[in-house]
Amino acid sequence: MLPSQPLLHAAVFALAVLQALASDTFIAAVYEHAVILPDATDEPVSPDDALALMNKNMDVLEGAIKEAAQQGAHIIVTPEDGIYGWRFTREAIYPYLEDIPDPTVNWVPCTDPTRFAPAPVQERLSCMARNNSIYVVANMGDKKPCNASDPSCPSDGRYQYNTDVVFDPEGKLVARYHKYNLFRRETQFNYLKEPEAVTFETPFGKFGIFTCFDILFREPAVVLVSELQVDTVLFPTAWMNVLPFLTAVEFHSAWAMGMGINLLSANTHNTNLAMTGSGLFTPEGPLAYHYDSRTEEGRLLLAELSARPRLSPTYPPAVNWSSYATSIKKFPEGNDTFSGAVRRDIFTFSELRCKAGNYTVCQGDLCCHLVYQMSNKSKDEVYVLGAFDGLHGSLIKYHWQICTLLKCQSTDRNTCGQPVETAQTKFEMFSLSGTFGTNYVFPEVLYSGVELAPGEFKVLHDGRLKSKHGTSKPLLTATLFGRLYEKDLPHPLRT
Repeated sequence: MLPSQPLLHAAVFALAVLQALASDTFIAAVYEHAVILPDATDEPVSPDDALALMNKNMDVLEGAIKEAAQQGAHIIVTPEDGIYGWRFTREAIYPYLEDIPDPTVNWVPCTDPTRFAPAPVQERLSCMARNNSIYVVANMGDKKPCNASDPSCPSDGRYQYNTDVVFDPEGKLVARYHKYNLFRRETQFNYLKEPEAVTFETPFGKFGIFTCFDILFREPAVVLVSELQVDTVLFPTAWMNVLPFLTAVEFHSAWAMGMGINLLSANTHNTNLAMTGSGLFTPEGPLAYHYDSRTEEGRLLLAELSARPRLSPTYPPAVNWSSYATSIKKFPEGNDTFSGAVRRDIFTFSELRCKAGNYTVCQGDLCCHLVYQMSNKSKDEVYVLGAFDGLHGSLIKYHWQICTLLKCQSTDRNTCGQPVETAQTKFEMFSLSGTFGTNYVFPEVLYSGVELAPGEFKVLHDGRLKSKHGTSKPLLTATLFGRLYEKDLPHPLRT
């Protein structure tokens, strides 16, 4: 049945009003939190002791939320494990968990705290959002009872989930996401039977949310961006940095550029576990980021982002990631190649022996091509072009294709691929490309001191990662990370 003409006019008017109210930009904040950890124990503490520890962390988070709101932020993301830490067995974490309802219940815990089971953490987070008129994103633990009729029900009769929650400026619970891809040490939590794709609408765009290790997999990360077309991803994480490729700011910035969306990444801060690196990342590069491996302090970051980046006049054009590299016929692969390990991954490397040149190195179905010119090559530094085409990971294996220009740890070629944070050599230019078998490729450049290079490189539509001019700082890596999701092995713990 078609609507009457007056109703149709009213609907059109309402839509026009909503569009007028919608914002072209918004101010976002992320807070990198130095989490106050509980004492390590296998035995559960009392609920009062658990809440006391969580309140200490929420005191810090509340201060960051107030400051962000005072500076005009519309939304703030806080880290994974930011309320209680990670020193837990399955039994020991139980006092820290709450039953988090489905957001469709239309609940404001701040004004109706007794509607469901005791939920002091949700109540306090809700009040933080309501009292400061800001969206608050936090990570906590959810518990759900199950019974023997469920063949997957754990022996203790409950599911425990690593969970993100979002409260709107009125304090209403508007999103709940259960982490699907657990890291190997998260034995205190359960896997979902099916992945969730959680989105919600705001006056400043469509948002999606997932947690830490999820970013490396098709579900939910690619589903949210490619199929559900979110504008911005909220990303609580507890990311342990691994040079040369998997530092938080490096990979998260690359992922935002490769996927063409905003990524609000809030990391925990713990230098003993190499946890640091948060940022506000866009399709054009980072607007603000923080990497600090020396102090134990938290950090609040704010920036103004495009609400709908795909509609922005500066939105990067589509890239054919293999176009240029597959057209190259004149650069045969060099004979002087050697193997080197980047953690467990065996790369094929070729040393850049001259200050300038054209190089090709291949592994499997991937050939990587590099054109470069160094401006001040240090005698004490060795650079290589590397290629990797294979499965990465120990327990959970997923397929990478990587082309990289990187600095070795020393002049000994056996150190190529080992972590290094400083360099002295600058480049007048470089152009890196590869014969990737996927459209999901993430580009990034990392400078000495683990610094990003915003605005100093570009990605051409034919798949070349190219410097715009000479590097302003010495180069650690220039990398193209490709993900062939269809070649991933089945998850060992789900099958």
